[in-house]
Amino acid sequence: MFKNIINGIKAYFGTFKLISKLGLWKYFAIPILISVITGFIFISLVYFFSGNLGALIAKAWIWEWGSQTFATISTYIGGLVILVLGLILYKHIVMALSAPFMSPVSEKVEVHLLGETNHTHRNTSFRQQLARGIRINLRNLSKELLFTIPLLILSFIPVIGIVATILIFLIQAYYVGYGNMDYTMERHFNYKESIQFVKKHRGIALGNGIVFVLMLFIPIIGFIITLPISVVAASTETIKILDEKKLITRIDSVETPKEIKE
Repeated sequence: MFKNIINGIKAYFGTFKLISKLGLWKYFAIPILISVITGFIFISLVYFFSGNLGALIAKAWIWEWGSQTFATISTYIGGLVILVLGLILYKHIVMALSAPFMSPVSEKVEVHLLGETNHTHRNTSFRQQLARGIRINLRNLSKELLFTIPLLILSFIPVIGIVATILIFLIQAYYVGYGNMDYTMERHFNYKESIQFVKKHRGIALGNGIVFVLMLFIPIIGFIITLPISVVAASTETIKILDEKKLITRIDSVETPKEIKE
């Protein structure tokens, strides 16, 4: 699994060059707009509501002594809770709404690497791609919240909190990597087959998601470039696995391109 995590991270190298070579930037205009708008809303929620949530948390302190200190700490706690939950919602909203635009990007990467292939479960309509993106991300969102909320509570406990925070980060990374991989898998697998594929290749999803989540913390630029390069990185690595395991059928019997061999 560790090797797959590294491969998922290494897939990011050369993505800018590949995007420019294939002329993919035009496909990212609307997803970038979605990302920026959603990101602005997400930051606004943290700014405006962290104090309100903090005040609500502060009511749990019923004693006079230390009440001011606890109120200050509660504001930071409220901000952290909204930050984590907002980041989870941000990722899945952007990825779900961007599905119809990211699927063609993944397909162009696939054609570049392998030539024409047989798309067993290809849904070509905008509506069907959007529906699958929403379905996948709703599933991932529910599972991510199920695991994250208890860990978020534990994160405020000394020592245990460090472990809980790391686990929250890894859970977020895994599910965002899953979503990026599905832009490729939706052409070749049905819904249940895609779930099984990711379970067998968790490391790839985790490696891809680790870079994704870290890049989101780059001011402004993170909301602009993270989705495009993470989708291309996930596509190249997923296509490589599909080809190596003979899970993808080429229409033209051509020699495997150098990118795949490496």
